[in-house]
Amino acid sequence: MAIKQASAHLLITGMVQGVGYRWFVMRRAKESKLAGYVRNLPDGDVEVEVEGDQGLIIDFAGELRIGPHSAHVTDIKINWSEFESKFKGFEIRF
Repeated sequence: MAIKQASAHLLITGMVQGVGYRWFVMRRAKESKLAGYVRNLPDGDVEVEVEGDQGLIIDFAGELRIGPHSAHVTDIKINWSEFESKFKGFEIRF
């Protein structure tokens, strides 16, 4: 069975800023060999755009729902799209 490559845009809400959440996301993405970025949004949410193996992205989203100890995630919205290979690695954007 072929591995399906996909892209996903995730919007994470809750207490996810000022608690090390972006660093947690970056570590997990790199461990999973996913590409993309994470950034804080002005409204207090965190945005993640990620590409890679769809199964790994699903597992990654599950880890983001838990987050680091100091975070409290209330919701994650995921929008899937076609894989575009537009990222070379994973980074925190400011």
